[in-house]
Amino acid sequence: MGVEKNIVTDTIFELFQKQDDGPKYRVLSAALRQGISEGRLPPETRLPPVRELAWRLEMTPGTVARAYTLLTDEALLVAEVGRGTFVAGQGEPRPPLYITLQKDGAPDGGEMVSLFTARLPDLGQVRLIQEGFQRVAARPDRALLDYPSAAAFAPARQAVVSWLGGVPLGPLHHEDVVLSHGAQSGISLVMQAVLRGRRPVIMVEELAYPGFRRAAELLRAEIVAVPMDEEGIVPEALAEVARRHEGQLLCTSPQLHNPTAIVTPPERRRAIAEVARKGGFDILEDDSTFLGDTHSGTYREMLPDQSWYVSSISKTLTPALRIGFAIAPHRRRTALRRVAENGFFGLARPLADLTEDLLTRPETREVVRAVQAQNAAYVRATVNALGGFDLGWDEDSPFVWLRLPAGWRAASFCMAAEAQGVQVRPAEDFAPRNAFAPHAVRIGMNGLVAMSDFEAALARLRALLDNPPEQILV
Repeated sequence: MGVEKNIVTDTIFELFQKQDDGPKYRVLSAALRQGISEGRLPPETRLPPVRELAWRLEMTPGTVARAYTLLTDEALLVAEVGRGTFVAGQGEPRPPLYITLQKDGAPDGGEMVSLFTARLPDLGQVRLIQEGFQRVAARPDRALLDYPSAAAFAPARQAVVSWLGGVPLGPLHHEDVVLSHGAQSGISLVMQAVLRGRRPVIMVEELAYPGFRRAAELLRAEIVAVPMDEEGIVPEALAEVARRHEGQLLCTSPQLHNPTAIVTPPERRRAIAEVARKGGFDILEDDSTFLGDTHSGTYREMLPDQSWYVSSISKTLTPALRIGFAIAPHRRRTALRRVAENGFFGLARPLADLTEDLLTRPETREVVRAVQAQNAAYVRATVNALGGFDLGWDEDSPFVWLRLPAGWRAASFCMAAEAQGVQVRPAEDFAPRNAFAPHAVRIGMNGLVAMSDFEAALARLRALLDNPPEQILV
């Protein structure tokens, strides 16, 4: 078996050397395709482990994992948990992971490509998680017998502080951090720590992440929308809404607004922070969708006694683990901790230990960079296909915002797109009930879709935009 493994590695190395220049993951994937098509890598051949091949080819493990994932999406390779990655056999091909729905009339036999939300490819994080669980399972038995405790979770919280080291959050101590079940749980925890009275008011952008509304409804809070412009929340409008409705909390995503991909500039953020300071209300900043490095000042840095910060690993590593974190103002961290302890005691100890493990490993940073690079490539493909229309985008955003041309309504466009085998999300999903919603849709970057299929889906959307049916013209 060892000789066979060496032969496979040598074959891949030889094929890799013969390819044209380009991004290393594409060069490697081209070499593997050639080896498979020529029979030099026959069906059922086990490929070298990611780390081993990365060392031989002098590249990062994330690059090798990205090439493997690309060919797995094309059904040329098969990844089997606990066994490795193999050249696919000659049996019946497996359906791609991104196929979510069968619908009569859709192209290619009814397969539906979902761009309804962002999806992450496996660029090495599955292996990291599996190995992390193995390391956690080997820890002392006592860790599996005690209730969660603040002292026991200190290493995980410190790992979060280090993970967020590049984010300008102002002075940050690990005791300011509460681990949550994803960012949505973190949002609910902050609301419970802040809100008071029988019918508190929460302010959100006039188009906002639906999770704000859902969390508010659970707490019987009232939602009030704040007008926006091309830079985000309008400070003067915020001051008026807060005064008129006695708003207690503003929920916002200034680093990357969901769904429009607006990035609020620093000057506007400072003006909003000043409105909050004078109005005496708190700010909850949700930073869970931006994939890049957050350099601009956060509200917690600008307004340290009134601002809360929430994020997660769902968009950069995986949403499956539901690992998030809520960060309180230093003087109010006890209130946030009590909410979590009184609500669910804390995360399961193995999950907290896995958080510590993942966030402290250098390989995790490599995987995140690979995810960022692939997402940027999909955004560029979207801009290339739809850039002639009114498109809001950022290379570090997992979605783009398409303002529809005259003649289209969001609901009609979504129905027409679905008939063509593509799912997108209408603006109505982000607007308050009974409020006006613009004629726009959000398009998610689905990393489980092979680039060729993703571009084909965009081409179908482009054809619809160019040729609206007569019956839906206004």
